[in-house]
Amino acid sequence: MIVGHVRGKVQGVWFRRHVADAALREGVSGHARNLPDGSVEVLLAGAEGAVARVRATVEEGPPRSRVVSVTWRPAGEMPAPQGFEVL
Repeated sequence: MIVGHVRGKVQGVWFRRHVADAALREGVSGHARNLPDGSVEVLLAGAEGAVARVRATVEEGPPRSRVVSVTWRPAGEMPAPQGFEVL
C-alpha cells in the first residue's frame, strides 16, 4: 500500500474521479481525498502492476489538471481498504 500527496491544479478538475476510474479498472482499492491546502491524497492498495498503472495515471492527471509534484511513501500499518472511495 502506498500514499501519494499530489500538488498542482488538482482540485475542481475531476482529478479524484479520474483516479477512481483508473483504480476501478485495475482492481485497485484505496481513496482519493481533497486536502485543505489544495492538494490531493491518494491511497492505493492492490497488485503491484495494477498499482503501478494507477500511479502513472495519478502522476499524469486528467486533461484539465496540472500535476506539479507527487510524493509517494509506504502507507504503513493500516487495514487494507475495500473498494475505492472519493472523499
